[in-house]
Amino acid sequence: MRRLNRKKTLNLMKELDAFPKVPESYVETSASGGTVSLIAFTTIAFLTIMEFMVYRDTWMKYEYEVDKDFTSKLRINIDITVAMRCQYVGADVLDLAETMVASADGLIYEPVPFELTPQQKELQRMLQLIQSRLQEEHSLQDVIFKSAFKSASTALPPREDNSLQSPDACRIHGHLYVNKVAGNFHITVAYNFSHRIDHLSFGELIPGIINPLDGTEKIASDHNQMFQYFITVVPTKLHTYKISAETHQFSVTERERVINHAAGSHGVSGIFMKYDISSLMVTVTEEHMPFWQFLVRLCGIIGGIFSTTGILHGFGRFVAEIIFCRFRLGSYRSTSVPLPDGHTSNHLPLITDNSTH
Repeated sequence: MRRLNRKKTLNLMKELDAFPKVPESYVETSASGGTVSLIAFTTIAFLTIMEFMVYRDTWMKYEYEVDKDFTSKLRINIDITVAMRCQYVGADVLDLAETMVASADGLIYEPVPFELTPQQKELQRMLQLIQSRLQEEHSLQDVIFKSAFKSASTALPPREDNSLQSPDACRIHGHLYVNKVAGNFHITVAYNFSHRIDHLSFGELIPGIINPLDGTEKIASDHNQMFQYFITVVPTKLHTYKISAETHQFSVTERERVINHAAGSHGVSGIFMKYDISSLMVTVTEEHMPFWQFLVRLCGIIGGIFSTTGILHGFGRFVAEIIFCRFRLGSYRSTSVPLPDGHTSNHLPLITDNSTH
């Protein structure tokens, strides 16, 4: 009884088979089919490799929301060199709440030569090249995000020369904590405002991230010259497979002019960095294609190519057979055969045994 039930179940399963097997004696192969199959297998292999490369790659997803944190402090990371001795340079921050943060709260004044060493000049040229490419190709920013903590530091290497050149400039570097409101970081008192911005960032310091003003160098053409940087700071949460941090991105607009009261150009000479905090916060997340999605796309590629090549091959054979049949019919010409009664027949004569002799 159990064997009978098993046999019925097996027969039922055979009837539900959606993939019936065709005996090999009924399968007809051809050279054209083999050629199409070879093309199909090559295309499948190529697209599978390309799909695997897409699966291995990651991309950055950007999400926007309102920044509700207004009570925390904002960190400003500064590394600026001014072409004047330190005793003639002063720097501080004044925000819209009229709160002043003195540079002594976290900045160091270091006497250094303004001229860079060959190694430092090479890094500066590299930073300037990257900055120009970032302005043209914004997708490079995603590469920089993904390489954070993995690439080399963008800070200038220390001086390795032992020259007796006297320090003619002042390097102001360190960090300050300010209120999370608009403010102005300015450097005044100096007589020569030629300067180089080796690094300027907001928030947590992340090695490998290149900021818009890194590598900027300005040479003053006049003693009474004003350099202005209008900065918009955007709070940013960065989540990649290498790092998870809360930092800030910023965009900047530069302006410089000579102060000449007689010509109507009023103001105070100096270096001014006016920053404003955006009310929106950006969350940047590195994402990866799920494995199940990769399998679905791979199955679609294989099935689609097999179906498409099969249809094209069948259609090609159908067209070829029609053309070949017409060619064969056109090659036969009708032949007139005289009949005994004087009529003619346009049919081909029959070949009999007697006619062969």
